[in-house]
Amino acid sequence: MIPVAIIGAGMAGLACARHLAQAGHAPVIFDKGRGIGGRLATRRADGLQFDHGAQYVNAHTPGFAALLAELAYSGATAPWQDETGRTHTVGTPGMASLAKAMATGLTIHQNAQVTAITQSGEGWRLRIGDIDHLAARVVVTVPAPQVAPLLGQDHPLAAALSAVRLAPCLTLMAAIRAPAPFITHNQPDDDLAWIAQDSSKPGRPTGDATLWVAQASPAFSQHHLEKGPVEITALMLPLLCERLGANPNAVTHAAAHRWRYARVTAPLGQPFLATPDATLYLGGDWCLGPRVEAAWTSGTAIASDTLAHVA
Repeated sequence: MIPVAIIGAGMAGLACARHLAQAGHAPVIFDKGRGIGGRLATRRADGLQFDHGAQYVNAHTPGFAALLAELAYSGATAPWQDETGRTHTVGTPGMASLAKAMATGLTIHQNAQVTAITQSGEGWRLRIGDIDHLAARVVVTVPAPQVAPLLGQDHPLAAALSAVRLAPCLTLMAAIRAPAPFITHNQPDDDLAWIAQDSSKPGRPTGDATLWVAQASPAFSQHHLEKGPVEITALMLPLLCERLGANPNAVTHAAAHRWRYARVTAPLGQPFLATPDATLYLGGDWCLGPRVEAAWTSGTAIASDTLAHVA
């Protein structure tokens, strides 16, 4: 039997597993993707790379600041200044490096999508493909809208998430052989709410084109959410070229990614939810707010509560 099974290898799941492992326990993470980190993501294609999810992280609490200092010492992160001169922390050579560093020594099963979680007299059964895995405790760190399909619509914890809201984000990745007019451009009400010169971040590969990441506003993203990547690219690329003053003929690479649950707009308001017997937990950034640190705080709080019940 798995002592603690964690669903999702994003920041919340990694933080929870890391805290448990440091206390001498052996958690097991299951993630449906080929990579880990959730929106701590780096896309690589044609010798290029883009941070197409979280652009950077910042610390507002001593605990998270200590983690970032540890990761910086190991070389997994570095400072980066945006257009305003503010300094942020980014993964090196990509944002995915931050997650990979946190995952060192952890047991993680990738391409392992959990489709149902049910409680039995022996514990909790996790259905992956046509196989059930038995766990004494389960920590679910998927986006809030994905909880009910796992637990069932009538589960008390699933019902408690009805007020949580997350907004989508459409992201464009482009390589353009043209002068770079800025490092970052932040206009929340614009169709392209955030534009970053991704190749300006430390440790990135150099080339003959400037690499850009553009993230659409929630309104634009919601309106075009169901379009495919090719259509999204065709919509966003002319807007990016216009903002940069670049000729579309200077574009050497362009692709789009759709984040259906990207930004928390109405959080739960507490670090996690748990069943009365403390064997099932729900957590993630959607508990506390739209920051990577919120996910870390949630996952760490779950691990602390778990340790209090198994000690």
